[in-house]
Amino acid sequence: MSDDAKQVLTSDQVRDSAPEGWREVAGVLRTRLTTAGFPEALDLVTRIAAAADEANHHPDIDLRYNWVGLGMVSHDVGGITSRDIELAGTISRIADDRDAGVHPEVATTMTVGIDTPDAGRIRDFWAALTGHSPADDGSLPSPDGQLPEIWFQDSEHREGRDRMHLDVYVPQDLARERVDAVLAAGGRLVTDEFAPAWWVLADDDGNVACVCTAGAAPR
Repeated sequence: MSDDAKQVLTSDQVRDSAPEGWREVAGVLRTRLTTAGFPEALDLVTRIAAAADEANHHPDIDLRYNWVGLGMVSHDVGGITSRDIELAGTISRIADDRDAGVHPEVATTMTVGIDTPDAGRIRDFWAALTGHSPADDGSLPSPDGQLPEIWFQDSEHREGRDRMHLDVYVPQDLARERVDAVLAAGGRLVTDEFAPAWWVLADDDGNVACVCTAGAAPR
């Protein structure tokens, strides 16, 4: 494997080189492909698996009744590389041949943030409750990719604000649209100081959530 194939791409490089319909979301190259039904979705997965084996580079695949979710990252270097871009291009050609629709707007993920002055005091509770295992940085990453990561924000209790919030990661080019939709649905903007990395929003009850992009998370 060449050194270039191990080079982690910047978010700008990913945006410029990713095939149409693929987006970086929270450091992973993602898309969703829709099909006419389950047989077509299964056929698509079979063809993608064969291409992945040939490339010796394998995506995470979520097979459902009439859609296939895909996520790729080069785990050996901890980021998106040209290997992911190339395999995404191959998958896009397979999808096009099988008349699969591409829906990057649903390539979304989320984490759960908990404000606490002492993460060590409550971490075991959340690990036991959810089945997560602590990582070296003290967060609780998803054990299988199906549950959101849980992380702890060093913070004293703030009156009028819940101690738990969601960080919803969306493609960077769709983030402003998502923020506007939240505001139109009755939300209020707490701060856009950190945009476009993240926007802090709240509902009428004061519950806070963040719309995040591939930039740094609010930690």
